[in-house]
Amino acid sequence: MTVQRVSSKWTKTKMILKNKGLASYVPATRLYSFDALEQMLDTHTLVYIKPDRGTYGIGVMCVEAINSTESGNSIGSKTYKLRYETTTEHFSTLQQLDKTILNLCQGKQYLIQQGIRLLRHKGRSFDLRVLVQKTPYGRWESTGIIGRVAAKQKIVTNHHSGGTVKHFKLLMSEHMSSEEAENIREELNELGVNIASQLQKSYPNLKEIGLDVAIDGRWNIWILEVNTKPALFPFKKFFKDPTVYQKVKRYADAYGRNTSSKKKAN
Repeated sequence: MTVQRVSSKWTKTKMILKNKGLASYVPATRLYSFDALEQMLDTHTLVYIKPDRGTYGIGVMCVEAINSTESGNSIGSKTYKLRYETTTEHFSTLQQLDKTILNLCQGKQYLIQQGIRLLRHKGRSFDLRVLVQKTPYGRWESTGIIGRVAAKQKIVTNHHSGGTVKHFKLLMSEHMSSEEAENIREELNELGVNIASQLQKSYPNLKEIGLDVAIDGRWNIWILEVNTKPALFPFKKFFKDPTVYQKVKRYADAYGRNTSSKKKAN
């Protein structure tokens, strides 16, 4: 049985934007160019720049525009802080910033996306992974949610970049009541099913997705990325309740996923 994969983040983003009900969850996203960089930083003080094709958070950068108003000659001007891996660089012009970004892109297609200021756990940013799978009966179901906390000085939360997995309830309890967190969980589960259903219109052999979402300080939900070969091992390794992974594995086995392999899953 074929399990369909879609590598291009830009392609998946365009498919989601076709659905007006889902488009409001998508941060402003464009193909990277100097014009896009300039216009996005005019609108947003924080942007992320990520490879169109890639896994594990490799190659992701972020840029923050900082208003310089302290010195008389700098009133109204901006400086730019670029971060990638554990490196931070500062630039006084967009041209210098763009040149460095293009060198880091190494000729590959990149996207630029409105940056979301994530909720934090003990001072470190976190996002959420919603696992959505086809059931043996052909319906979509959200089968698990995990939190991913960024490593110190890292801008991505991926396990392969040093991120750590935490329970959804634990992470959300620092910011809201149990009832409010449960409402967000229900919205995430519904969103996951709706995203999978939307993508399936163009990719009929899609069987699973990993929906990466951010929660901002106002508790808005934002779609950061959709993976079509999500890692399943965190659900086996992390959840004390074995029934969670048992269901994940049963569904994966039913649609032909080789659950013994982690290769290229993200």
